[in-house]
Amino acid sequence: MQLLMVEDEERLAQSLSQGLRAEGYAVDVVGDGLSGLELARSGDYAAVVLDLMLPGMNGFRVCEELRRDANAVPILMLTAKNGEYDEAEALDCGADDFLSKPFSYVVLTARLRALLRRGAASRPAVLAVGNLRIDPAARRCTAGDTVLKLTNKEFGVLECLVRRPDQAVPKAEILDAVWDSAFRGDVNIVEVYIAALRRKLHAAGADCLIETVRGIGYRAVSDAR
Repeated sequence: MQLLMVEDEERLAQSLSQGLRAEGYAVDVVGDGLSGLELARSGDYAAVVLDLMLPGMNGFRVCEELRRDANAVPILMLTAKNGEYDEAEALDCGADDFLSKPFSYVVLTARLRALLRRGAASRPAVLAVGNLRIDPAARRCTAGDTVLKLTNKEFGVLECLVRRPDQAVPKAEILDAVWDSAFRGDVNIVEVYIAALRRKLHAAGADCLIETVRGIGYRAVSDAR
C-alpha cells in the first residue's frame, strides 16, 4: 500500500518513513503543505499522514482542499499542539483521526491500520483471478487451498496486477504502486519479481498466469479449464 507523509520535521519524517517501509508500505515524503496537496491530488494513496503545522499551507487547509475536491483518502493528522479545540478543528475540516506529538510509533501504526481497513471499503474485500484469491487487508494469498508465501514486494506486484485482470499494466505503474518515490533503481527490477511470482504460482497450482505484454508490461489472466 502506498502512503503519503506530509511532515516538515526531517528527522521525524525519516524515522517514521523508514519504519513504515520496513513493514511493507511504500511511502512518499514531502515537507510542505502545497507539495503535499499536489501529490495527494495526483497520486492514488491508501492514506495520508498529515502534519498540522506546515510551511506554505497548514494541515487544516490541505485537508479542507482535499475534501472540497471530494477526495476521500483517509487522513491521519499529526500536531505538536494539545487540546480539544485543535482535535475538533482537525475532525471538522475532514481528517479521519488525530494524533498529538509526542506519540508512540506503535499507536501511529495501529491508527493507520484502522484507517486503512475503513478506507478500503470501496475496494473489493478479496481479489480473484481463476482460483487465485488475494485478501489485501489480511495480506493473504491463496490458490485453492494452498497459501502462497510471498514477500512484501511480491505481494504488492501481484496485487497490482490482480486489481486489473486481463489488462496490460505498464512496468512503470507497477513500480509506482509498489515502490516509493525514493527508489532510484532500474525499472527492470519488476522482471525479477514477476519471475519469482510465476514460479510460486506454478508451484501452488494457481490457474492465474502472468503474461508478458511486449513493450508495455504484464497482465494477470485466468488459465482455468
